[in-house]
Amino acid sequence: MKPSRQSKIKRHTFETRISLRLNLDGKGRAKISTGIAFFDHMLTLFAKHATVDLELHCDGDLAVDAHHTVEDCGIALGQAFAEALGDKRGIRRYGWFAPRPPGEKKLAAPRGAEAYVPMDECLARCVVDFSGRPHLVWRGLDKFSQKKISDAEKQQDMSSAFRFGLAREFFQGFANEARCNLHLELLYGDEPHHIVEGLFKAFARAVDAARQHDPRIAGQLPSTKGKL
Repeated sequence: MKPSRQSKIKRHTFETRISLRLNLDGKGRAKISTGIAFFDHMLTLFAKHATVDLELHCDGDLAVDAHHTVEDCGIALGQAFAEALGDKRGIRRYGWFAPRPPGEKKLAAPRGAEAYVPMDECLARCVVDFSGRPHLVWRGLDKFSQKKISDAEKQQDMSSAFRFGLAREFFQGFANEARCNLHLELLYGDEPHHIVEGLFKAFARAVDAARQHDPRIAGQLPSTKGKL
C-alpha cells in the first residue's frame, strides 16, 4: 500500500492567516475561501485539473490590497506540496500533459514535457520540475504586468485587476516553497480572465503529471544525484 501523500499547513503572519489541507492523490475536490472570488475560482479549477483535493482558508488584509493574500497562498501551497511529495521517490518529477494518441489505450512512457492549454483566443504553456531548485520563468506577459489600471477597468471585473502582477506573485511563492523549476508562458491572448485561467489550468496539468508515480522507477529517486 502506498503511503499517504497528504499535508496540513498553518501559516499565520501579521498580514494573513492561512489553513490548508492537501491530498496529492485526491479526486479534484476543493473548498476554497480567500475573500477574493476570482482567486477562489482559480484555485478551485487548479484542484480540479490537477486532480488533487485542496482545502484552503485565508483571512488576509484585503483592506490594504490583495497582494499579501495571493502571495501567501502561493507560499502555503508550495509548502504543502513539498511536505506531501516527501523525498520524491518514484515520482515522474517533470510535468507535461500529452494527449493520448488515437487508438492507443495507455501511455507507457512520457510523450512530452509541456502542458499546453487553450482558453478561447489564449494559449498558455507550463513546464514544471520538482528538482529541489526554486526558479520561476515568466514569459509573454510583460505588457500586462505594469500597465496602469484605469477607473473603468477597476469596475469591469476582478480579473482585470488580478492580472497585473498578482498571478506572478502566486507562482513565485509556490516555486520558492515547493522548490521547483516553474516555467509559465503566454504564447498569445488578450482577454485578462482567459489569460489567468489558461495559466492556472496549464499549471494544474503540468503539476498533475509531475506528482504522479512512475511504476518503472518505484522506490527510486528520479535523479542521478541521489537527492532532490
